[in-house]
Amino acid sequence: MIQKAKYLILLLFAVMLTTSCNKWLELKPQDGIIRQNFWKTKEDVKAVVVGIYSSMLGNLSQTLFTWGEIRGDMVTSTLKTSTDQLNIMNDNITSSNSVTSWANVYQIINYCNTVIAFAPQVLNTDKTFTQTALNGYLAEAYGIRALMYFYLMRTFGEVPLQLTATSSDASIKMLPKSSQTDVYNQIVSDLTFAENNAVLTYNDNNQDKGRITKYTVNAIQADVYLWMEKYTDCITACDKVINSGKFGLIEGKRDDGSFNTQWFNTVFYTGNSNESIFEFQFDNQKTNPFYSFLINSSTNQFVGSSFVMDEFYTVDPIDDKNKDIRADLGSIRASDGLIWKYAGASNSDPKAVRNSTSSYAHWFVYRYADILLMKAEALACTSQGQAALDLVKVIRNRANALQATEKAPDPTSAVDVCDYIMDERAREFAFEGKRWFDILRNAKRNNYAHLQYLLDIITKIAPPALQQSMVSKYSDVRSHYLPINLYELQTDSKLIQNPFYQ
Repeated sequence: MIQKAKYLILLLFAVMLTTSCNKWLELKPQDGIIRQNFWKTKEDVKAVVVGIYSSMLGNLSQTLFTWGEIRGDMVTSTLKTSTDQLNIMNDNITSSNSVTSWANVYQIINYCNTVIAFAPQVLNTDKTFTQTALNGYLAEAYGIRALMYFYLMRTFGEVPLQLTATSSDASIKMLPKSSQTDVYNQIVSDLTFAENNAVLTYNDNNQDKGRITKYTVNAIQADVYLWMEKYTDCITACDKVINSGKFGLIEGKRDDGSFNTQWFNTVFYTGNSNESIFEFQFDNQKTNPFYSFLINSSTNQFVGSSFVMDEFYTVDPIDDKNKDIRADLGSIRASDGLIWKYAGASNSDPKAVRNSTSSYAHWFVYRYADILLMKAEALACTSQGQAALDLVKVIRNRANALQATEKAPDPTSAVDVCDYIMDERAREFAFEGKRWFDILRNAKRNNYAHLQYLLDIITKIAPPALQQSMVSKYSDVRSHYLPINLYELQTDSKLIQNPFYQ
């Protein structure tokens, strides 16, 4: 089922903490460590938990970008886009498509399972290791495992629940897919443990933004409950973050009407701002995968679509200095669609582009703006439309959103208010791997009562020659999830292909 274990898990886990370069994570694998000689001290547990985060700095962010963006309406292909990627964008999807591989996500799940299985035994060998400290590390493993399963659920619909650690081919079990209900229940259970045991702070800002804290767990809970249509629970989780007083929006436009020129640098170029809840911690020693993927003009596989500027942000036809700060040189370079959120080194100089050694923009999993807009969506779905619109206005005011993108939906219409929230989420989280998931969640609400929302977007982005076939395929809700990769089907005899692709 899961990609064969060709190496011992612990070879990738042994990493060391460092306080240099204002970062808390440095990759230093120590080869030769085997399980029976490990799991002796609290330092071993800490190293393995940090190793989980290290594993997330590979190509995971590229996978999450691809799954969350290329079926939506905010990116378009280039001459370097692969055939597999184009086939996903054109809904010509088969199980042999490399984009459908979930191997790197299950690998991280396996790392989490290893911590959950073996860290408790260290209580017997290191008498300075406390139950509270153990539970804190376990909370990180449970929290990351829940997040990984949440990505899998939104991408594939139904997936196998692998809850035991595997370190060799012989220990891999054949597993069938679990139902959405069972996987969601496991996610909620993992998050409940994590919330009860995660720390509030590591007393270091970079660790607070780069490791699982109680507030990270609350953010994941809010997102999960939103997908489960448990709106009261979503609001409760959001309020835990809001009421902590530890987060806020970085000012984009001041009360006097002037722009905060450091907004982009603070939130995106440097990262780990007051607005951040959880980010993958890339730096100049461990760069992200986006230079060749999104930045380098000779290899970049995606750029922002014309819809981003034309429809989502727009321009002021009278005053070109009056702009949504998230637009040109915020999320995108308007002149050519370069995805500025990861490429840019300035929000004032269009030539200030990161090079291969400075491509260390963080991957943004949750920001405070996400909390406010998730709460707004849940409020809209619980007959509190005006309160939802008030939160949207907070986001818009921060960004100096232009009047052309302002709407006045009926506060009593949950559908209209949620559609407006989707537009604002597109502006706020452009290219952060959320757009397709937002489209799908909005369409599937109340047993796909609003499927037309998704179909209208497909009509807009489909090539003319494929428009009819793509709309027809997406009308079948089973097509909204990717197929299980052929390799996984061949490896695990208990797996059954997702229904649309049988």
